[in-house]
Amino acid sequence: MWFTPGDMFGFSDNVDEIIGKRREVVFVLLSGIFLGSMAMLNILGISKFIDLSFELGGMRVPFQIAVGVLAYPITFLCTDFISELYGRDRANVVVWIGLLLNMWVLFILWVGGVLPPSEPVTLFNPESGDLAHGVAFYKIREYAAGATMASMVAYLAAQFCDVHIFHFLKKLTKGKHLWLRNNGSTLISQLVDTVAVILITHFYAKALPPVPEGVSLFDYLLTFIISGYVFKLATALVDTIPFYLGVKWLTKYLQIPKETYD
Repeated sequence: MWFTPGDMFGFSDNVDEIIGKRREVVFVLLSGIFLGSMAMLNILGISKFIDLSFELGGMRVPFQIAVGVLAYPITFLCTDFISELYGRDRANVVVWIGLLLNMWVLFILWVGGVLPPSEPVTLFNPESGDLAHGVAFYKIREYAAGATMASMVAYLAAQFCDVHIFHFLKKLTKGKHLWLRNNGSTLISQLVDTVAVILITHFYAKALPPVPEGVSLFDYLLTFIISGYVFKLATALVDTIPFYLGVKWLTKYLQIPKETYD
């Protein structure tokens, strides 16, 4: 067995081996959460838009986000943890693997669409009146393909922006002010991502809902951009505390020297 629970939590005599295994387990865990979130947000993607509009001063403030956005903030938290604990190179590797994961999702969706169905795909089951199973796949395929294609460019730009800004701020502050590099890198990169993914989804993938009558295209797209970014902004600020606590505990648990800056 590669490791035992006793090794992972410190019940062993070989300290160097224990620490090495701990570091790899934590890295795999963070990478797994990151990649799992990426797969989930691309499959769910734009299959549903959530309307969180609210009243403010007698005015209706539009606030709409795609369901896939719910999982997105955790990806930046994971890359920030990896950047802080393991360095830029490993964070960039995870980002590239995330891109390959996007391509893998598209490939499986393509293969699933090409292979013949076990029965003709119809909108409704004539016996029960329910949606046929094949319809569900093709609708998921349509939405996921559009969301994944639209997000690939935005994803690369945002994630590499996040990693590089994080390390730029880390060097600039000589490893101090963890809150600054966590929030600064995430907020800037998520702005890049939000603008890119909304514009690409609309103009390239044609996957946003139809523009409502009487609403200009600029206002329509701006609503989605502001809504998505405000949601990501709020979650990024909220995750500062768990990021601080997580880095403090993991630095000690993994015995990572505090004076190490890359």
